[in-house]
Amino acid sequence: MRIQDLGYNDHFKKSKTEKNLEGLEVGRVIAEHKERYIVKNEKGEFEAEITGNLRFSANGRNDFPAVGDWVVLITHDSGLALIHSILPRLSVLSRQAVKKFGERQIIACNIDYTLIVQSVNRDFNINRLERYLTLCHTSKIKPIIVVSKTDLTNEQHLNDLLGKINSRIKNVPVIHLSNETQIGVDKLKKLLYKGKTYCLLGSSGVGKSSLINSLLGENRMKTDTISESVDRGKHITTYRELIPLVNGALLIDNPGMREVGIADSSGGLESTFQKIHDLSQDCRFSDCTHTSERDCAVKLAIENGEIDASYFQNYLKLEREKEHYESTVAEKRRKDKDFGKMIKRYKKTRKSNKH
Repeated sequence: MRIQDLGYNDHFKKSKTEKNLEGLEVGRVIAEHKERYIVKNEKGEFEAEITGNLRFSANGRNDFPAVGDWVVLITHDSGLALIHSILPRLSVLSRQAVKKFGERQIIACNIDYTLIVQSVNRDFNINRLERYLTLCHTSKIKPIIVVSKTDLTNEQHLNDLLGKINSRIKNVPVIHLSNETQIGVDKLKKLLYKGKTYCLLGSSGVGKSSLINSLLGENRMKTDTISESVDRGKHITTYRELIPLVNGALLIDNPGMREVGIADSSGGLESTFQKIHDLSQDCRFSDCTHTSERDCAVKLAIENGEIDASYFQNYLKLEREKEHYESTVAEKRRKDKDFGKMIKRYKKTRKSNKH
């Protein structure tokens, strides 16, 4: 395998040169296990850990390697490697860290496309779909919507679901398929390009592992049955992993996410809710919140039926979540700054006392 087959391109090559790291090797992180990494390059796969210097200089968890990262490293014949540096990322897909307000969790790096998977059963949720889209648009990653398990429903129900998507989401490819019958899989394969990196997003039980098996043409990924009592699948994927596909595309499997917190939606909400953004240009007030102001173009569109009320309510919910996250980040930075000042005062006082 050539290093280019893993997605290495001129951007990363130039970054390595600019960092004066020509004497070291490069590899791509294909799996992560509690700060132990599996890195792959043309020589093979290596179990790697980061240097003490990289660990010491990190300001937080996001400064550590993540699946999809290109890293500079030294490999050994023993199959071990030491990561010295992370090359600048082209894209970072992240969400708000679960139960850690003001912090982000990286899902994967250097992604070109996301495959947002929702099944036709109880998992289908148009509001959650817009959440995923906001994550993608924020990260400047192109989304593809995949409606799975079409063998579990009839044509009328499927058309109703597709109609909901088409009425609220524009300019995003939508593929519906069945991993059981393989109908629709070939259409998705046509959107998978050699050398491009894709990341799977979706809840547990939507058929992500089965989809990987369909794209690989073999039963590599473990799958499990759906619980009949709650109509949900069990967590099969427990860690992120980059998988080369037969056509040269690269796919990052991702554990099912129960929570999809919006971490930083600068531009993301505008792209996901383009209708609202466009209409807001005609509002009387430039800072219109579309809730109680007079001459609000968005409110008028809802009254006239041009915009679905649930679409607008989901927008408001995500907007509030974004504002809360941003205020939490600002508060966290203020506290960190105050703590830093306190440490400096303590050191200064201690030094003066010694004299």
